[in-house]
Amino acid sequence: MASKITQLQSQACQASKFVAKHGTAYYKQLLEQNKQYIVEPPSVEKCNELSKQLLYTRLASIPGRYEAFLKELDSVKQMWKNRKELKVEDAGIAALFGLECFAWYCAGEIVGRGFTFTGYYP
Repeated sequence: MASKITQLQSQACQASKFVAKHGTAYYKQLLEQNKQYIVEPPSVEKCNELSKQLLYTRLASIPGRYEAFLKELDSVKQMWKNRKELKVEDAGIAALFGLECFAWYCAGEIVGRGFTFTGYYP
């Protein structure tokens, strides 16, 4: 057990040295590549203003997304009314979509439980 701890400490030390040596170069490169997204002056007030703009822009987009949802719902209702004319291909796609939704739900549950299948950690 002690050898594992010393091995882990040496790996952490190596990682720390690597970040200290190459971290600033990566940071500068990242900023240079994305300079078109940087707002001048970079201040706390500007960040607060941008976060509010994002929030209210998202809120303003709700009616358009609601209309798109209603159109999609109407098309599903129309398909349900004409289910006698439904092709096997369309039913298969719908079944696969439902299966994918269930799989994502299960994956989320597993992640939420801390990557266990049996239950939550005590």
